[in-house]
Amino acid sequence: MIRFNRSQQRLAAALSALAGFVDAVGFVESGGFFVSFMTGNSTRLAVGVAEWSHAGLVAGMLILLFVAGVIAGSLLAARAAGRRSGVVLLAVAVLLGAAGGLRLADQMVGAIACLAIAMGMVNAAVEGRGGAVVGVTYMTGTLVQMGQKIANALRGRGDGRWLPHLALWSALVVGAMAGARVTIWSPLAAYAAALAGATALGCRTAWMAHRS
Repeated sequence: MIRFNRSQQRLAAALSALAGFVDAVGFVESGGFFVSFMTGNSTRLAVGVAEWSHAGLVAGMLILLFVAGVIAGSLLAARAAGRRSGVVLLAVAVLLGAAGGLRLADQMVGAIACLAIAMGMVNAAVEGRGGAVVGVTYMTGTLVQMGQKIANALRGRGDGRWLPHLALWSALVVGAMAGARVTIWSPLAAYAAALAGATALGCRTAWMAHRS
């Protein structure tokens, strides 16, 4: 996170909250699979293969869809150059809108697939100095870095700036709690909220890029 300016850090936190929200929607809707947390799906894939269960196939397909989203998002970001955040986020919004439409038509498999692709794509939305890209959909690395920087702060040596990592993790958790609660109350409202959030972020970043 130190390779990102304050504006980029705030955007990353907002995207992390969106990712947590969407992951919770996918988790509840799919009965325990993830659309952004691929470490969890990798474990489910391994256990499913070991047990020869259908869960392994589902987890494997979600991983492939997520990676496809990362590839698509990276290619789109490279083409958009300075407008990458707005362009990528509006593409994410299109996928989330498609997911909502498929859910409305009771096409659950298609809806979950769109969520997974969108969550892969969103990781390409923010680029820092030196081409650094922050992963907003997974937090293990963020927590490791936070722990290391807390250790640095305690020793009084090295980079002890751990608060940005805590903010990123906290945003995802808060977003996931909101996503789970809204999905339990009304799945369609959860899809609509995710679409609204991605669209708002995309329009805001596109406007800021246009101004600069």
